[in-house]
Amino acid sequence: MGVRLMVVDDHRLLAEALASALKLRGHRVLAAAAPAAGAADLVVSRAPEVCLLGTAAPAEPGAFDPVVKIKRERPQVAVVVLGPVPSPRGIAAAFAAGASGYVRHDERIEGVERAMMKARAGEAVVAPALLQGAFAELLNPVAQPDDEGQRLLQLLTPREVEVLVRVAEGEDTRLIAAGMGIAPSTARTHVQRVLMKLSVGSRLEAAALAARTGLLDRATVAVR
Repeated sequence: MGVRLMVVDDHRLLAEALASALKLRGHRVLAAAAPAAGAADLVVSRAPEVCLLGTAAPAEPGAFDPVVKIKRERPQVAVVVLGPVPSPRGIAAAFAAGASGYVRHDERIEGVERAMMKARAGEAVVAPALLQGAFAELLNPVAQPDDEGQRLLQLLTPREVEVLVRVAEGEDTRLIAAGMGIAPSTARTHVQRVLMKLSVGSRLEAAALAARTGLLDRATVAVR
């Protein structure tokens, strides 16, 4: 039996892509949204069985405030967090807020679906690999962890950073060209260079990589 769910992520392209994939697998998606704020209010008003809630920075203060509000006002809603590989603190914060699970942003659709089903059944959901990684970090902390998002950002020119942000917001080549005041052919070239530098094969993969590594949040700040 399909799950009645909502997908909430600040990056609309990711939310809509995941929602479409889950619809094709027989689930009922009440909404796929990318609210800058008000995510909890949206979930509370729709009351799905499961909410897939994306976050790019699970260790940031307040990252799981929406989970707290959802569980306070709709305790029957199971919240599964989608995010990058978290620190032990990030996993702990998600569950302390009331989340039923934590799934990596780059998990296969089958893995997301299994997490949804288990969360709806009242089970806690964390991939064994994530738990192993968390315990490994606790036992062997890294003094200066590699910042993959910063490293990738340094590969891109300021123009390419702006293109990446627009791609992640779901803009096609025509909209990118119009928004940046350049020819569509130039916009297309910029997009191809971004894909090549990030070593991905599609715009969706670029957006997912940028969200998972924190690159997109850094890029958004850089173009403001």
